[in-house]
Amino acid sequence: MTDRTAFGGKTIYGARVGILILDAKHPRIPGDPNNAGTWPFPVLYKVVRQATPGRIIFERGEGLLDAFKAGADELIAEGADGITATCGFLALFQKDLAMHCKIPVATSSLMQVPFVQRLLPPGKRVGVLTVWKSELSTDHLEAAGVPADTPIGGTDNGREFNRTMYEALPEVDMAACEEDVVEAGRELVAENPDIGAVVVECTRMVPFTRALSEAIGMPVYDVYNFICWFHAGLAPRDFG
Repeated sequence: MTDRTAFGGKTIYGARVGILILDAKHPRIPGDPNNAGTWPFPVLYKVVRQATPGRIIFERGEGLLDAFKAGADELIAEGADGITATCGFLALFQKDLAMHCKIPVATSSLMQVPFVQRLLPPGKRVGVLTVWKSELSTDHLEAAGVPADTPIGGTDNGREFNRTMYEALPEVDMAACEEDVVEAGRELVAENPDIGAVVVECTRMVPFTRALSEAIGMPVYDVYNFICWFHAGLAPRDFG
């Protein structure tokens, strides 16, 4: 007779990844991690109130670590087996959250840089594309295991992508956002011809990374790649 015993301990089943999201209301199109339709598997979400993009990027999340810990606790209690987040600047919280949660934590797409570097041939290196080059500090890089001399580009000078990050705008020109991302990527590669792949820091750039990859002619790794890989370890495929 087949064993039909079921085991409890969670509130929600089948959603392995818990995602801590920032407190923002700009449009989230498919591809954006905050759009649940982006994921090929169920996820759990928790909004960290008061954790606005501005506070995370320009104030380094000061005073918000406890709120992120509390949000992670809620996701774990509901059933998450791993915790991730939707802003690459949260690399600063990686060590503290991993220590607090006692389960796998992946706060930032930037954590992919050391691995991607090992994929590249000699003489090539990884470039990073971020939403605010001027705010991505050596502290952020160190927290994610990224070499301090990594070439970095940003959409700081774009006309739409950054402008629409910090307001609850009902409409955003996504074509213009894509142009900002692609142009920033082209500038990064033009200034650093030894780049062989790009890691995108900003989670909101994911809908545009296909266009970016085609424009610069090289691999682009973003938080979608990262979380799909993360999930694959939490829920390995059964070939039986």
